[in-house]
Amino acid sequence: MSADLEFQKPIPPKQSYTGWQAALAEFFQFDFYRTNFKTETLAGITTFMTMGYILVVNPIILSNAIFLQQPGDLFSQLAVATAVAAAVATFCMAILANYPFGLAPGMGTNAFFTFSVVIGLKIDWRLALSCVFVQGLIFIALTFTDVRRLLIVAIPKSLKHATAAGIGLFIAYIGMSGDVATGGAGLIVANPATKTAFGSLAEPNTLLAVAGLAMTAGLVVRGVRGALLFGIFGTAIWAWLFKVSPPPQGFFALPELPKDIFGQAFLGIANLNSDNFLDWIAVLFVFLFVDIFDTIGTLTGVGMRAGYIGPDGELPRANKALMADAIGTTIGPIFGTSSVTTYVESVAGVAEGGRTGFTALVVAGLFAVSLFFIPVFKAIPAFATTPTLVIVGAMMLAEVKEIPWDDISEVIPAFLTIFLIPLTYSIAEGLSIGFIAYPIVKTCQGKAKEVSAGTWIIAGIFVIRFIFMSLRFHNSAA
Repeated sequence: MSADLEFQKPIPPKQSYTGWQAALAEFFQFDFYRTNFKTETLAGITTFMTMGYILVVNPIILSNAIFLQQPGDLFSQLAVATAVAAAVATFCMAILANYPFGLAPGMGTNAFFTFSVVIGLKIDWRLALSCVFVQGLIFIALTFTDVRRLLIVAIPKSLKHATAAGIGLFIAYIGMSGDVATGGAGLIVANPATKTAFGSLAEPNTLLAVAGLAMTAGLVVRGVRGALLFGIFGTAIWAWLFKVSPPPQGFFALPELPKDIFGQAFLGIANLNSDNFLDWIAVLFVFLFVDIFDTIGTLTGVGMRAGYIGPDGELPRANKALMADAIGTTIGPIFGTSSVTTYVESVAGVAEGGRTGFTALVVAGLFAVSLFFIPVFKAIPAFATTPTLVIVGAMMLAEVKEIPWDDISEVIPAFLTIFLIPLTYSIAEGLSIGFIAYPIVKTCQGKAKEVSAGTWIIAGIFVIRFIFMSLRFHNSAA
């Protein structure tokens, strides 16, 4: 989507509301962004529904690493920790940055935390949580010093558009490739001969995901407001009616306070010693790298889709958005969960018209309320979100038209970024390859002077990171 969108232009204030509504509308600049409570609320609900899976998925993943006697015995506490961390971080995004972005413990980093750090490197989960906590403090410091905002500015414009398009493919791939055994759609499955293949419509999950996609697409092209949200609910209801997925086992349940995991990150710091310090530093470095560039990539991609990033490549209020992310990353491990990050699923709310922090405020409120309704969200199967993720992915792919296709030195890095984000299952990895390729290709073309110093520096950091991590984890595996 072009950065010179009409809704970005200031317009005269309108006295549409009175009392507390007028105060909220003024605070979130409804007139400036040409929006209203109905649109923002619907967008917030849509974003929450596309992110709601994290309330179940995150505790499932972390339960393999964070437990007392056996995996899963702290599931309920981890679910509460997930909801609290998401609510606090998203509230900060709403109030500090006035962006319609939702935040929650990140997919990918939770898997790295569990399987690579705790299980692979045999680092105690309390020590691993301390890594995430210190990382959050470093993020806060980097944000105050303007470093993280400068990283966003250093991303070449073509890579910004490529990142947005790559994220579109990524979230569509997430929606299509979920394993049917764990509630996924199974539209894309592993195949030993072809790597991947189309799934089987004999699978009820896959069939309902396709039906949901057709229904949602029909609603979208007809211009029905809330089409993405209706697609999620409609697909879930079908799953319950046809007994493909069990219906909610109740609607209300008091949350179990995370008494066994709250504050354990501080205990982890106290347990640092000469035997585990080097591993702790290595893990801290990886968490820093992944989270910094995952967040930058996500903010860039969603910011481009929402029209916030202008011709100058700047994301307005970038430091405030990054501060909200840093606060979330610091709060998360205190409650007992892995790193918090901005979610690419936020584009679902943007697609529904969300333009201000009020959308994020709705998301934060729903995460807080979800503490009492976890049985309901637990019953929504993962494949019910497939239609929304696929359609939003298609919308984001429109960013490729902004890439200067007549300049091969811009095309090659952009293509690598788009291609590798979904295939490496990592925004950070795809962006890093694009960053490394960009100055190399420009230099070969004789245009090295067009590459900013910031781009050169970040590309060098990426190269060092690849070398360091290859050596470090190769030695650990050996």
